[in-house]
Amino acid sequence: MKNVSVQKKLDWISILLYALLVIAGWLNIYSASLPAETTSIFDINQIYGRQLIFIGITIPLIILLLSIDSKFYEKYALIFYIIGLLSILGLFVFGKSVKGQTNWYQIGGFGIQPSEFVKTTTALLLAKYLADNQGTLNTLKEQIIALGIIGLPTLLILKHDTGSAMLFVSLIFVLYREGLPSWYLWTGFITILLFVSSLIIEPYIIISCIIIVSLIHFYFNKKINRNPIIYTILAVVMSSFVYSVDYVYDNVLEPHQKDRINVLIGEEVNLQAEGYNLNQSKIAIGSGSWTGTGFLEGTQTKGGFVPEQHTDYIFTTVGEEWGFAGASVVIILFVCLFFRLLYLAENQKKRFNRVYGYCVVSFLFIHFAFNITMLIGLFPTIGVPLPFFSYGGSSLIAFTVLLFIFLKLDANKINDW
Repeated sequence: MKNVSVQKKLDWISILLYALLVIAGWLNIYSASLPAETTSIFDINQIYGRQLIFIGITIPLIILLLSIDSKFYEKYALIFYIIGLLSILGLFVFGKSVKGQTNWYQIGGFGIQPSEFVKTTTALLLAKYLADNQGTLNTLKEQIIALGIIGLPTLLILKHDTGSAMLFVSLIFVLYREGLPSWYLWTGFITILLFVSSLIIEPYIIISCIIIVSLIHFYFNKKINRNPIIYTILAVVMSSFVYSVDYVYDNVLEPHQKDRINVLIGEEVNLQAEGYNLNQSKIAIGSGSWTGTGFLEGTQTKGGFVPEQHTDYIFTTVGEEWGFAGASVVIILFVCLFFRLLYLAENQKKRFNRVYGYCVVSFLFIHFAFNITMLIGLFPTIGVPLPFFSYGGSSLIAFTVLLFIFLKLDANKINDW
């Protein structure tokens, strides 16, 4: 059983879904970036031509990832993590600024975004720590170390790219799966809820609700040791947070971050400025109706009305040219991939494999969810690419590495008995 062929044990369902998404992504990139005078699909001066190069790079890369001993990824997880952190630190000195964010290295005619690859290195080290520790994250020390592994790259990336940094928060769900107390999730959820509510509701109304909910919870929850002092402290802390939101909004957030929040909460915005991207995105998606305008026939796409349509807004091309039906197919493909990877992760025999698998699903899902919801106004625009779909070498290669390391681990699980 030790020499079972990796090819025979690979999960070809996941690979098929990956291939379909990459192909569909390229077709939409081609449509979104096709110039008035049609050129060869291999024209590297065009965006779709360069994307073909990136797709071509993934083929030998996949072969390499699958040929490496699966134990290699676990053994050198810490080294990968350190290299990832150094690549982020290097941006402070050698990074190139693009649209106000210094999150790229410029090498020749191509740019490399290290934050995309740090997702994989962070997932590997988190999986290794939890596997080596064999704990259930019940002790404060275990929780601090696990959260520190996630928090360190998050803080470093936050300086360069707020959107990418936010994505690392998704790993909290992996920790919860491995035993992290649920109050961490509740704390995060309540914090976000209070922050958003404080921007659209008067503070005294929110504080009144906090007091009422606290009293109701104290009276009816008889399963825990009800300490009125703790309830009072929590109510005071939440109330103080509510009053601090205005200060953070006015003095901490950057103007473009305020604009994105204003768009999200429905504040009146200039549709020719900060509200332009979202407005055009909605128009493009809505114009596709049920069956779409047809491949290469989107008027919004051909007119270039949606900014960055080949990258973060690529799904608007799907909505316009493929319609509701086509968009649903793409979403179903993603959902099938997520559930397939969840199934594979849950059936791993080694904790390292399982944790890493859940990290892969968390990162892919959070990108998918943020990208789709920001296009329809349910989430602020934060510059998140759609996995395997959006234009970009760093994005496609990094997601490919993230996914196929797990598929290699899964293919080798028969040797983990």
